[in-house]
Amino acid sequence: MLDPDPFSGVTVFVTAARAGSFTLAAERLGLTKSSVGKTVARLEERLGFRLFNRTTRLMRLTADGEAYLAACSAAIDEVTSVQSALSSSNQILSGRVHIDMPIVFGRKVLLPILMAITRPHPDLSLSLTFTDATSDLLRDDVDLAIRFGTLSDTSNLIARRLTSQRRVICASPDYLKMWGTPKGLDDIRLHRCIVGAHRGPPLTWVVREGSVERRLVPPATHQISDGEAMVDATIGGLGLSQVPISMVRADIGAGRLQTVLDEFSSVDVDIHAVWPQQAQLSPRVRFIVDQLVNFAAEGRLD
Repeated sequence: MLDPDPFSGVTVFVTAARAGSFTLAAERLGLTKSSVGKTVARLEERLGFRLFNRTTRLMRLTADGEAYLAACSAAIDEVTSVQSALSSSNQILSGRVHIDMPIVFGRKVLLPILMAITRPHPDLSLSLTFTDATSDLLRDDVDLAIRFGTLSDTSNLIARRLTSQRRVICASPDYLKMWGTPKGLDDIRLHRCIVGAHRGPPLTWVVREGSVERRLVPPATHQISDGEAMVDATIGGLGLSQVPISMVRADIGAGRLQTVLDEFSSVDVDIHAVWPQQAQLSPRVRFIVDQLVNFAAEGRLD
């Protein structure tokens, strides 16, 4: 006999699998931990196989659970997409959206755009965090994140490319006067360099020689975990740094910084909007993502 409700318990299962904890799933669903456990147990009984291997300290999906999660996630995302497409364009947006973004790009580029997006919707609230560290979206309860570069792990995330930016290697005029202007990549080892730190801006630079793109490890004279501080240190004459153009465009225009090795540093870095895979993507988050895509198409995120 066919199950009268084949989706019974699916949302609870998907939430628990993505949270990695019955306790976190219960908090997000407004249920008790016991209710979540019983719902998953009933689903396992109905399916005829275990979804989780559970101990007192650890909970992991079984191989069948991984396959079932992938199928459920695809179905839920499809239903959510159709619902969003069919919803009224005049829908009143309300609630809070937590957006996490890089410090300099967030303040200089994204913040004015987010204000323009939000202003016509007085019931829409923002929680904005600015960090160059890679936050855990699920653990930190982030609805949407903006990420530069290659995404290392998207198994529990959905990513949408917004645009790309040119990387530049730059230094202050005073630094170049004292240390000279590098003419080739081999010259970099003779210079003082400013790089990022673990979980912050990158420690390596991306360069291109002819048609070959590769990572270069510059001397880590100064390691700084904050992109804005990296720019300030570069302006202050502490060394060379490589950053996306949006971080230093105004400083280059004002003469506080000069680019060097342009023929080697012309490697674009992708910018993505990233959000956790969820049983239902809220209309307010989808609206902001769609608006960011529109602004990117206009060149406003460059």
